Amino acid sequence: MSVVQQDVMIKRTRAQARRPGFLGTLREDIACVFRRDPAARTRFEVLTTYPGVHALLVHRLAHRLWLRKHRYTARFLSFIARMVTQIDIHPGATIGRRLFIDHGCGVVIGETAEIGDDVTLYHGVTLGGVSWNPGKRHPTLANGVVVGAGAKILGPITVGRNARVGANSVVIQDMPDGMTVVGIPGRVVLPLTARRITDQGIDLDHHLIPDPVGKAIACLLERIDVLEARLGIDAASAAADRRDCDTCMDICEK
Repeated sequence: MSVVQQDVMIKRTRAQARRPGFLGTLREDIACVFRRDPAARTRFEVLTTYPGVHALLVHRLAHRLWLRKHRYTARFLSFIARMVTQIDIHPGATIGRRLFIDHGCGVVIGETAEIGDDVTLYHGVTLGGVSWNPGKRHPTLANGVVVGAGAKILGPITVGRNARVGANSVVIQDMPDGMTVVGIPGRVVLPLTARRITDQGIDLDHHLIPDPVGKAIACLLERIDVLEARLGIDAASAAADRRDCDTCMDICEK
């Protein structure tokens, strides 16, 4: 064994030694609920009434069985958990520490999905595949990712650290670290400093959602300004014309 391989083995051993055992992981899973859900009151309440905690507890047991080749027992445990919690987690999925599944109804996590530490999933989230071929076919979520209700993340893609996925979005491409994705298909939302705002004050990335209709209207308004300037129409005449348009609109509505 080379020196480099020995160093890698030593680092892995140290990392595994720092990770808590089953009970320690369960304590972390319960404790993280209080940091992300203001409705949580007591540990007993969280342990007995939170389906996300129940599903995660059963998954951690099933995953250990899955790694030890007790495949049917692992699948059966996941089946029981799904009936009780309405959360479907394949025992082959790799889940890190302090995952919080809020409400949880309808959450689906596929076999080859990988979830990092401190990830938050809301109800209706799907980490699914787009292929029937064996091998890696489900997403990888890095540490600190938050996925909104109803979002679908599909295929062997990677969602970067501390990224945010908007509710009901469909993500089919890799996401950079720290960015927000919204829409169908999912598009990366630019920060405020990088957005385009027209002279008329229209934000082309209005309300954090790409709006092609808004962009088209903004282009038309800019074009009208250019044409009015070329025709030498002053501001007073343009305002009078707009008042005539408002009068026509009132007549048409009636």
